[in-house]
Amino acid sequence: MPVLSPRVAVYPGSFDPITLGHLNVMERASRLFDRLIVGVGVNVEKNPWFSEGRRQELIREATVHLPNLEIRTFSGLAVEFVKDCGAMIMVRGVRPITDIHAELTMMMANRRLDADVETLFMIADGELAHVSSSLIKQIATVCTDEELGRFLPPNAVQAVRRKLMEQRKIEGGGI
Repeated sequence: MPVLSPRVAVYPGSFDPITLGHLNVMERASRLFDRLIVGVGVNVEKNPWFSEGRRQELIREATVHLPNLEIRTFSGLAVEFVKDCGAMIMVRGVRPITDIHAELTMMMANRRLDADVETLFMIADGELAHVSSSLIKQIATVCTDEELGRFLPPNAVQAVRRKLMEQRKIEGGGI
């Protein structure tokens, strides 16, 4: 087990796709810690739009300006991943109305699993606080690129557009 550092933080999530809210949390957390590790979670119960590798690539492209950010994939308990990374801090991006109850429950469970790992809640700035990957999946088919750009980094807008085109081809029998 690595020595745990308070200067290393881990931001776990599905990031399917990365949103401007995720990016906002990453930018702010990267200023607080010497290293920020973004953990792309593999959850067999979810049906992701993008593979783990593609999600890592989208994050890497959107965070090229953050030299202390590292991206890894993980499966299993996030609290174990945090410790495996040598970190003491788990960053959680929360939406103020929808996430607080579930995140507090998870934080308390994580404290029972490993009291050495602290959870830091960060709310995305202002107009980004309500954005979620689920919201993107709901609105993507009816939004213009400009509208999607209010929620997603430019590279993610293009990835979502390509994904929707692939889905249309599959549903339309390749037409």
